[in-house]
Amino acid sequence: MELISENRAFGGRHLRYSHDAKSTNCSMTFAIYLPPFASAEKPVPVLYWLSGLTCNDQNFMQKAGAMKLAAELGMAIVAPDTSPKGEGVPDDENGAYDFGLGAGFYVDATQTPWKAHYQMYSYVTEELPSVVEQHFPVTKERAISGHSMGGHGALVAGLRNPNRYVSVSAFSPVSNPSDCPWGHKALSQYLGDDQSAWDEYDAAKIIASKNHAIPLLVEQGNSDEFLSEQLKPLALVQAAQQSDTQLTLNMHEGYDHSYFFIASFIEDHLEFHAGHLGLI
Repeated sequence: MELISENRAFGGRHLRYSHDAKSTNCSMTFAIYLPPFASAEKPVPVLYWLSGLTCNDQNFMQKAGAMKLAAELGMAIVAPDTSPKGEGVPDDENGAYDFGLGAGFYVDATQTPWKAHYQMYSYVTEELPSVVEQHFPVTKERAISGHSMGGHGALVAGLRNPNRYVSVSAFSPVSNPSDCPWGHKALSQYLGDDQSAWDEYDAAKIIASKNHAIPLLVEQGNSDEFLSEQLKPLALVQAAQQSDTQLTLNMHEGYDHSYFFIASFIEDHLEFHAGHLGLI
């Protein structure tokens, strides 16, 4: 691994690293916040954060305002990039923001040319935690959260891997990607035209398929410009009712899709995860 930068924050450390990732077959960048007193003698649990379209590892760390409470709780935060990047990594032919670079959708692509690098599901759920747990003073206790495309990724990762994560939350997630323009574009190109393959990456369909015991918290602003066409959070509610899965969806008057919304409620989510990680 190569250290890119280090900053002191709230008594802890914010670090950015690049490393050669086997799953994505390229160099990947991630950020980690380590709270004060995290050490080999006192390792801390980790919240993984998955960001949305066009973002990278820096957006959440710089804009969400999460580090002060994370320091107080004794929680590490890890934020990966949103797609493979670098020489030889393919992009949308028109440079669109909603597919290709910055838009990995946290799936394992099966279609050419994407499958050579776009293995973000495996990277986030397997390789990155392995790297983090090998090199930093953290435990194997993990929670996961994210925003928009990253909210979709967090829900899918947590629902499919309840043995890997103790809790899942999301802000403004792409809830039913099989039934929205962003999801349809990404899933059709990464996974092909057989829509049965999309079901593994559709949170609403995963929730509807069976009862899930993992704690689920979703935050959504009702002034979000993407609410009705792209996000469709009520699909999660309907799926949870169908499978008798416990899901909390909080709707907020006047809030949009921005980091102003995330920063307004991130402490609630940190405390939610801290409770399940045994920190409070």
